This record gives sequence, structure tokens and C-alpha cells, in this order.
Amino acid sequence: MVKKSDVLKEKVKAIDFDKISTVADLVDAYKDSSVQSRALATCAMAYENALKDEARPTIILGLAGPLVAAGLRKVIADMVCYGIVDAIVTIGAIPYQDFYQARGYSHWKCSPRIDDLKLREMFIDRIYDTLVDENKFRETDAVIGKIAGDLEPRGYSSREFMQILGSHCVDDKDSILGNAYKCGVPIFVPALNDSSIGIGLTGLYVERRKKNKEFMRIDPIRDNWELTQVKILSDKTGVIYIGGGVPKNYIQQTEVIAETLGYDKGGHHYAIQITMDAPQWGGLSGCTFEEAQSWGKINRDATKSVAYVEASIGLSLMVGYVLQKGLWKKRKRLQYDWQGDTLKSLKQKTLKL
Repeated sequence: MVKKSDVLKEKVKAIDFDKISTVADLVDAYKDSSVQSRALATCAMAYENALKDEARPTIILGLAGPLVAAGLRKVIADMVCYGIVDAIVTIGAIPYQDFYQARGYSHWKCSPRIDDLKLREMFIDRIYDTLVDENKFRETDAVIGKIAGDLEPRGYSSREFMQILGSHCVDDKDSILGNAYKCGVPIFVPALNDSSIGIGLTGLYVERRKKNKEFMRIDPIRDNWELTQVKILSDKTGVIYIGGGVPKNYIQQTEVIAETLGYDKGGHHYAIQITMDAPQWGGLSGCTFEEAQSWGKINRDATKSVAYVEASIGLSLMVGYVLQKGLWKKRKRLQYDWQGDTLKSLKQKTLKL
């Protein structure tokens, strides 16, 4: 029989700023607090466990939402540089806006109550309380179309194309694409058409179609196969979802694809999500990891945690905890050997910053 004393064992402790100097200190204090601060600390601890796991799980990061506009560009780039993420699946807006900034353009602060019709007259676009220059966006669209137009006319995975775009961003030390290119971290964009990158490629499509010429194209099913191979060649995997959307489902389904191809990997072994989406609406973005276990996507014994926190707050705090704790220092980087659409090997190499 459970006794009252067995339940009332751990006290909630007040957050004491006399003892807090760093982000890591703050998240440590959250471990003894309540509600979403403790949930976020639990996510940070799950991430810590994944990074310390001697089996060296492959960590796949799913990104959705206006994260570059929110100022998280360098946070994500640092995750790549410090080797605390091994592959990324994202919406198209994130690499696009990263590429836009790598070209020297900026996001600008504004009030969310600004006059949007006046903004339209000035060709300025609003992302909640952030502005971008539509003229610079269109220039960037055209540059992406030009890069694509110089490629051999064949099918490319989004991973291949992100690698090509990344090669144009290497001079920007804060670029997500540039650092992923230098570190060999693959970036997949399964819904690439649904972004300004897709707009740039549409311009190329129309131009070549008028001239009856062949052109490069994105092969989304090749993306499925390539990411699934990352899962197949990994002994264990951990997933981190920032937001939900297509990246979350795309990463989840690699487990199902692998199983249908005869590779039952037992589900992802670590699962972390920072989201504002709730489960009761039935959407994948808000679905619990327990629900995902019914599909075999998450391992039955997985370490899992969810924090219902807005991403611009939650991701920076969790990554700050990991970096300030030095949890990256003993972790080796993965080296991918891609030959066309085939991942020949997935090896570990010493991390170099």
C-alpha cells in the first residue's frame, strides 16, 4: 500500500537568483520548480542523457516555425558546430532565411500592430513582430534559381541541394547551411516547395519549360530513402522536435519505412519536444510520444519529455544548458559516406571546432 510519506518525498524549491549566474544554473534550478519550467529542465536532462549515452545515438533535429526570424539562427548553427545534432529535418523557411542572411540581409524588429497595408506598399513582409525586405527576398529567390540552373539536369534529394546552398554560405560563421556543409551534417527539407526556395525553383521551372530545356528537380521520395538509411545504419536514435509539422512526422515515419523494408529498429530511443501544440485536436504536431509508441515510432523504453514552451524561449535555454555544461566535449562527430542516393557508411570521427 502506498503511504502518504511515499508520495510527499520531493519538495518544490524556490528559484533563487542569488545562486544563479548562467543559463545552465537557471535550468538546473528549473529541475526543482514546477509546471513548464520543470518540463523544460526534464527535456534538457533527456538531451543530456542522449549525449552521454555510450552507444552514441544519432540525434535528429526537427525544426518548424519562424526560428531564424526569432533570432535562433546562431543557436541552431552552434548545435551543428558543437556536434550535438547529427541530422536536421526542417521546413523550407529556415534554410531560406538563413541563406538570405548569409547574403548580408537582415530581419528587422517591429510592432505586431504595425499597418500591414502600408508595409505592402513598401514591399516589406511581416513575420509577427519581425520584418523582411520583399525586394531582397525576390533577389534571393533568383539567386537560388540561378544556382539550381547551373546544376546537372537530374533528380536531387533536398539533402543534396541544401549541401549545394551551404557551399555558398561558408564565409558566414553563423550560417546554419554553411556550418552544416563544413561539418557534414545533412539537412532534409521534405516540404521544400512550400517555401521561398520553392518559389526560386518555380522560376527556373517556368524559364526552362518555355525553352523546352531540361532542369534539375527535387526528388522527395529519394529524401525518404536517404533519411531512412540514416536510421537503419544507427544503432540508436534520438529525436528533438522544435514545433511539429512536417519535420516531426517525417522523422517519425523513418521508423515505419525502415520496418516495412525489413529493418525493425525498435523505435527512437530518446524523444524530446518543445511545442505549443496540444494533443486533443488530433494533429501530429501535438500528439504525445505515447501515441507515437502505438505506431512503433518511439521505443517502448524510450527516455522522453515534452515542454509546452514557445520555441524562441525553450530552444535557447535547452541548448544553453547543454553547451555551458560542456556535454559536447567527449562526443564524436558522425561522418557520412554518401554515394549518390546510397549511404555507404556512418562512422565516428573526433570532433574538431
